[in-house]
Amino acid sequence: MHNTKKAVATGVVLLSAVALAGCTSGDSGSTDAADACTPADGPVTLEFTSWIPGIEDVVATWNEANPDIQVEVQTGPNGNSGTYQNFFSQLEAGNAPDLGQIEYDALASFRVQDGLTDLSGCDDVVAAESEFIPWTWSQVTLGSDGIYAIPQDSGPMALFYRSDLFEENDIAVPTTWAEYKTAAEEIRALGGYITNFSTADINQFAGLVWQAGGEWFGNEGDEWTVDLAGGESQTVAAYWQDLIDNDLVATYPAWTEEWNNAYNSSEVWTWESAVWGANSISSGAPDTAGLWSVASSPQWEAGENAAGNWGGSSTAVFKGSEHPYEASKFALWLNTSEEALTALNASANIYPATTAGLELPVLKEGVEFYGGQAIYDVFAEAAAEVNPDFMWGPTMTQTYADVSDGFQQAVTGQGTLEDALKSAQSSTIDTLKAQSIPVSE
Repeated sequence: MHNTKKAVATGVVLLSAVALAGCTSGDSGSTDAADACTPADGPVTLEFTSWIPGIEDVVATWNEANPDIQVEVQTGPNGNSGTYQNFFSQLEAGNAPDLGQIEYDALASFRVQDGLTDLSGCDDVVAAESEFIPWTWSQVTLGSDGIYAIPQDSGPMALFYRSDLFEENDIAVPTTWAEYKTAAEEIRALGGYITNFSTADINQFAGLVWQAGGEWFGNEGDEWTVDLAGGESQTVAAYWQDLIDNDLVATYPAWTEEWNNAYNSSEVWTWESAVWGANSISSGAPDTAGLWSVASSPQWEAGENAAGNWGGSSTAVFKGSEHPYEASKFALWLNTSEEALTALNASANIYPATTAGLELPVLKEGVEFYGGQAIYDVFAEAAAEVNPDFMWGPTMTQTYADVSDGFQQAVTGQGTLEDALKSAQSSTIDTLKAQSIPVSE
């Protein structure tokens, strides 16, 4: 979901030692999974919590067609703005809903707390793997043989750019990051900035590392590895530090009026962002309608075809649900049926995680704000180019917050982006240890 842009929060979800005792990835879940998909003897009512705008209408469509499996939906703020904390509290109290919306970068946190039902015992779920973009399926298996959620949407990244300004000033649209820096220098000489570097959107930076082939976390058996400051991360950090040091990028606080005005006034010319960014630009920079286009992300080497991802959610069945069979049937319908996907796109611009979903008629149309360009064709190509091996860690809220603190210092000349990643690497390992989560150093 596009709400991922607000994913940096100040709180850290602390997991109890009791909760952690049964959450190794050697998986008691594999035993549980065998019994997870037994149909109920009669009609059931499921509880589902989400923050998707218009989700009530989509659920109403299901309810009308499925009188024996009714879904009661509750909406709330996006995950890190309160819903995740509610989920953890409900799991501890034993009264979690049957289903909940969880972003990919938060799934590992819930699995570590043993809060998710392994759906690998559900034949329909296992059979659905082929319907999804491979990397989105990898996000919900969490490097194991289990299946801990159904992918919902994705956030493949591409380059939004002011095509009018590039054309008027005879500046080539960059296809590599080296060309991007050259364009940044030309744009700065004209008084503008090629983009804005956000110190808050650490999941955007993670997407850039993802595109470069880096991986921040890994999981071997019960043990986690942390590599926030690995080679690819250092490459990306050094690149953006160079742009910051040479005043080639703006550093406005993201998602503020100041940020919107920079794009609306033509001060900032591009944004490497996810598919949902199309709405962010159109709402934040309305005076620039018809002047934007979308191109594939710049590459580290000419001729490569790699894309990062920023955002995306899943529908998970929580431990404690008495009806995982029925819950999985609803989750599959919600995230695979053309009827549901079309409604989700219409109400909230959800970008599907299924390969068939990328072919929805609505996603083949030209977008007026983008000069009539069929921009989703670009994102469909990017979705197929995202590395499926990228894995999120079990304490992402804390990791995001720590990296953000360091990035804020770096843009003011206090340290560097690389320093921030190294510091967050250390603090993340300390946090894992403090929560009795096995970690390799």
